[in-house]
Amino acid sequence: MNEICDILEIIEHDPKKDTQEIALLSGYSEEKVRSRIKELEESGIIRKYKAVIDWDKVGEEYIYAIIELKINLDDRAGYDNIAKRIASFNEVRSIRLISGDHDLSLTIRGNSMKDVAFFVAEKIATLDQVQSTMTHFVLKTYKEDGVSLFEMERSKRLVISP
Repeated sequence: MNEICDILEIIEHDPKKDTQEIALLSGYSEEKVRSRIKELEESGIIRKYKAVIDWDKVGEEYIYAIIELKINLDDRAGYDNIAKRIASFNEVRSIRLISGDHDLSLTIRGNSMKDVAFFVAEKIATLDQVQSTMTHFVLKTYKEDGVSLFEMERSKRLVISP
């Protein structure tokens, strides 16, 4: 299992690395790395390769919100069933079962506050199992998926060449 974790850690940190680089970093043969990655993809352990994008720099004005839900479970449906239903909405970026006063936490993206309000009022609040909602608007993101969105400081040192 350690071999798999070593490979996954490298891929999670930088999915653009090719199998040769992963082999070099992990100490395993390139063939073993290629084989393991294929197995991990086919088994669903690796779900997707992803880029972290700073949309503010692109100039896109997306609105992100975190919506906490209290769920009233009935005899037929558990958290997994309601989460699966909510996950099917395009606006939902993530959904998590959480502890505390609420049961589920959603992160959603819309084009405006009006879009987010419509999503909550028309798609979420109307679900039978949803007892209440609490919406928090994201004002600024400083770190996303382990990647800092602060400006990288450029080195002020002069390059020395022979």
